[in-house]
Amino acid sequence: MRVLIVQDSDVYGQLLADRLGRAGFEADVCQTVAAGREALGKIEYLALLVDLALPDDNGMALVRELRSTGSKIPIIVMTTRNGLDDRLASLHGGADDYVVKPFYFDELLARLHALLRRSAQSPGTVLRAGNVELDVDGRILRIHGDLTVIGARELELLELLVRMVGRTVTRDQLTTGLFGRQGEQGSNAVDVYIHRLRKVLEDAEATVAIETVRGVGYLMTERGQEMTPIARKAEP
Repeated sequence: MRVLIVQDSDVYGQLLADRLGRAGFEADVCQTVAAGREALGKIEYLALLVDLALPDDNGMALVRELRSTGSKIPIIVMTTRNGLDDRLASLHGGADDYVVKPFYFDELLARLHALLRRSAQSPGTVLRAGNVELDVDGRILRIHGDLTVIGARELELLELLVRMVGRTVTRDQLTTGLFGRQGEQGSNAVDVYIHRLRKVLEDAEATVAIETVRGVGYLMTERGQEMTPIARKAEP
């Protein structure tokens, strides 16, 4: 369960991340709107905790941008502004909740759990590629209609690739998506999980394949839509 904290103070952000870690969450910390936008583009977070006073922009700019693209990620605004107009502006701008600093961590945690429960009651997301069907919320994989059991990391990797089917996913994107912004960078962990996932797909006779884009990353293709010779020639 990974959440993103966008907070201008790295010390405060790390303190909050540590407390969330002890509560069972994984948390990444960014200090600017730009860094938050980049992180959200690489990882599908469970929730966003965002401050308003950020060095490069108002945190609401990020909230409005997410909502304009159709994102339904639960968002809690954290700020020292406690006026009614500020709270209403945040809620009308797309935030789901609003906490005023200083706040008790237990209160923030309770609000986060409440938002996640509410989010879980909405219709689940089902991703499909070829004969592969992945229920994201239920973490259920079916291939050719048959229930298929795989490891948690392989399931996360599959989700990242299916969401980008037909497009190359870089090694950095996969590493960050699997292990977080400060994860196992530079290791061969991604290659290991790619190997395991390929075997699962092959054994289950999936109609998708994972191709290697040399020097870049990996690409999931559906049968009959493999990379063309032109695409291969463009590889570094």
